[in-house]
Amino acid sequence: MRRVLLDTRYTLVGFPTAVIGFVIMLAGFAAGVGTAIVWLGVPLLAGTLLAARGFADAERGWLSDVLDRPPVRPRYKPAPPGAGRFRRVVNPLTSGQSWLDLLHGIINLPFAILSFVLTVVFWALPLAGLTYPIYGIITSRIPGNVELPELLGLGDGYGVNSIFYVSLGLVFALIMPFAVRGSALLRAGLGRALLTGVAELQERIDDLAQGRAAAVSAEANALRKLERDIHDGPQQRLVSLAMELSRAQRQLAKDPEAAQATIKSAISATRETLDELRALSRGIAPPILSDRGLAPALAALAGRCTVPVDLDVQTAERYQAAVENALYFVCAETLTNVAKHSRATSCAIQLVRIGDFLMLTIGDDGVGGAHVAKGHGLAGLADRLRAVDGELSVQSPDGGPTVIVAEVPCG
Repeated sequence: MRRVLLDTRYTLVGFPTAVIGFVIMLAGFAAGVGTAIVWLGVPLLAGTLLAARGFADAERGWLSDVLDRPPVRPRYKPAPPGAGRFRRVVNPLTSGQSWLDLLHGIINLPFAILSFVLTVVFWALPLAGLTYPIYGIITSRIPGNVELPELLGLGDGYGVNSIFYVSLGLVFALIMPFAVRGSALLRAGLGRALLTGVAELQERIDDLAQGRAAAVSAEANALRKLERDIHDGPQQRLVSLAMELSRAQRQLAKDPEAAQATIKSAISATRETLDELRALSRGIAPPILSDRGLAPALAALAGRCTVPVDLDVQTAERYQAAVENALYFVCAETLTNVAKHSRATSCAIQLVRIGDFLMLTIGDDGVGGAHVAKGHGLAGLADRLRAVDGELSVQSPDGGPTVIVAEVPCG
């Protein structure tokens, strides 16, 4: 019922608004064009476009209720900084959306009339039919009055008329919500195309730009982290290994036993360096991910985690490399954080496909306190997911537990 009332308000209230807007905009446009040759029409046109913007903003507010969408308002190009008075006056003429607002105000009237008539008719018919027993007493006593049931050969009399009209009213009462909804969408479709279409396209472009920026930022942060980890870990170990081998070379002739011990220590350091390099490579893109897919790669991560992990993978499909890499990186970083900071005793990972979305859920029973604020590790994961149109949500109250959900489109 709420939907019917919202649609009815839109078509009924919008009709006089459309009439007023049509008169103002058509008259302003005609006057502005007619006097543009003497420059008087320029401010008239600018004023008309500003008036059209006001009517368009009202229409956008109604559209959000009719279409169940958040209100979308396009960005109107502002006057350049330091612009003179005349430049500021004529600034509305330089905005393409302003002309779309004017076009909508002019061609919206036929749609508003049709929507208004349909709404009134489909409200009036069921109301008239269902209330016939009230006013039918009067109409049935008018001499010479012929009711529709008589014309159809269904009999005459107040009782027959009442049953007929009430039945007709019930039929139209069932049809009325669909008719009112259709009339509202008829007019709303024009408004969405002219008043919010450019804004929605601009939002999509902005989202793509943000995703691209997030990908660049995430990649730069990952490279800096990798460089720092290599410098602090394997590079230092390799320097130390070179020094150990040089010492073993000097000891080889004088003290073979000491040289053997030094070489043994160098071999142990080499193994540790290889293990650390393997750990770093797992954070980039391990061979198991590219060769066998996301499910085996997550199983390998779970097997190496120092915290017991319960893994539930409900999809074995292969997905785009960017999607698999993003989710793998999220899982690898999250498990690292769980092992280092959460003080958790157990962890659970679930990978499931729901429609056209792939959802990775990681939970632990640790102390909580994780969030995606800028400057924290999870912010980089959010950027990496945004690069593939994904989202990261974190629920981690102080005291735990923590639940991290990564959702990416995969259709």
